[in-house]
Amino acid sequence: MSTTTAFQGAARASAYVEEATTGRPHRGIEPAPTVDEPVPVEEPTVETEPEAPEGEVTDITSLTATNAPAVARAGWRGLLGRAGIKLAPGAAEQAALERAERLRDSERVIRQATFSRAVGILVGNRKGGVGKTPTSLILGGVLASIRGGSVAVLEVSDDPGTLTYRAEGSPQRGVGELAVDHRAIASAGQLASYTAPQTSFASVIGTTGLRPRLDANDVLHASEVIDRYHQVRVMDSGNQPSSSAFDGALAVTDALVIPVLNSAEAVLEAIALLDHLRAGGDARRRLADTATVVRLTDGRVENPQVASRLGKLLDQHHVAQVFDVPFDPHIAERGPITLNQLAPATRDAFTHLAAGVVQTLQAQPITIRNQEKN
Repeated sequence: MSTTTAFQGAARASAYVEEATTGRPHRGIEPAPTVDEPVPVEEPTVETEPEAPEGEVTDITSLTATNAPAVARAGWRGLLGRAGIKLAPGAAEQAALERAERLRDSERVIRQATFSRAVGILVGNRKGGVGKTPTSLILGGVLASIRGGSVAVLEVSDDPGTLTYRAEGSPQRGVGELAVDHRAIASAGQLASYTAPQTSFASVIGTTGLRPRLDANDVLHASEVIDRYHQVRVMDSGNQPSSSAFDGALAVTDALVIPVLNSAEAVLEAIALLDHLRAGGDARRRLADTATVVRLTDGRVENPQVASRLGKLLDQHHVAQVFDVPFDPHIAERGPITLNQLAPATRDAFTHLAAGVVQTLQAQPITIRNQEKN
């Protein structure tokens, strides 16, 4: 099992209520070294703030990585560098450079991926309240923002869910209407009237009012129309893997993402879903064997020993990859989620998750589906 380690905390479902974490602890400041000659300074004043604890660098977007040896740009090392005394980055700045390079690598994977047909990603867990809807929205939003659109987020729960409420906008029509009108959709413009466009460039298709329960045919029909005009389809599922709608979603899924909290209940339900799929034939077994788990926390105090045991439990059940996402107050507000209002660390974590899912898709044999068109 491969595990990301750059972050450790939490996204959550619509039922979450958490408080924001506290600020950074105060740390000591390393004094600048003396030099034999005065350092020429062109500016009337010079910022003398050194690297916070050997350079706590938070603005990694301003740092660049090249093939040449890195030169310090932050803290007192950067100050001396501007005076002509070139020094290597401190430990914190070097770590920031590495984080920035890793983020660029993940974005490159997402942006440059191509597929022989539209692909489907299913976000599912038998347990409710573990972050399926926020994960679907943010995963789809990150993919759309980096790929320049062509990503739809579709509600596939048998009963109405909260996808529309957690998304931006107030659409007039949604998945219930699309399931009825699918035969009449003949252009991207027509399909757009059933969506809620997001600032991330994703298109969300959820529930806009009372609707009948979705069944497998409804999901298949909606997916077939969406796949004509979008490259990626992210599906926000319900809590019943035995339902007809869930069966329909599985039939058009190429990669499975399972959100969990660091609780025994959530992880055991995730494992039960994997066992259910592994007993369902080759295609479903492949989804289970290549599943991606995203570990979220809801802001409550966690026992590190419990979290460690749950990680070992996932490992024992052969989870292909696991990603951790930090707590984010914007998600915990339980309102509409806007991608650019997430904390940078949260967005970075979902970017790495999205890249991992894309790599799973690229490793699978993507064959042309022969969906029945009724």
